[in-house]
Amino acid sequence: MITAYRSLTSHLITAAMLGAAALTLTACGNESKSAQALGPVEIDRSTSCSLDGMLLADYPGPKAQILYADQAKPAFFCDTMELINQLHAGEQVRAIKGAYVQDMGRADWNQPQGHWIDAKTAIYVVGSKRHGSMGPTIASFAQEADASKFVQEHGGKAMKFEEIKPGMADLSGGALHDTRM
Repeated sequence: MITAYRSLTSHLITAAMLGAAALTLTACGNESKSAQALGPVEIDRSTSCSLDGMLLADYPGPKAQILYADQAKPAFFCDTMELINQLHAGEQVRAIKGAYVQDMGRADWNQPQGHWIDAKTAIYVVGSKRHGSMGPTIASFAQEADASKFVQEHGGKAMKFEEIKPGMADLSGGALHDTRM
């Protein structure tokens, strides 16, 4: 009787351990899927800007997106100027899973699609003559050579993300550069 009890107890413990291992593996599997889901999301004709509701596909220049930790879908921006302004906004303290801009060394300026790169590692051109959806914009590039070529053609200064000061991404005035946004 004691042997049967020990055998049953041993089987129950083994089953419990196998069940715990299966749950752990399942959780790891789900974590991998959600980690794979992290990353830029492509825009389509109906994607609108989180700040002003403008349709991203209707305007030229680099677009941007932030994936906040508390949101399933990214917040899209019709201009890199808006994203940089948001990332520099001291009053906003939200955990960010990722921030992305388009590589304008590969994307078409007038109708940019795809070519998303990490916003923190991109090279930016501030002060060029090129305009985005809101007027003057900050162009984004994956490669320094592409940013340098852009500077030669359109002016401005190539900078790393950490070199951009909050005042360089001023949204006041909007596309008309007046007092209305």
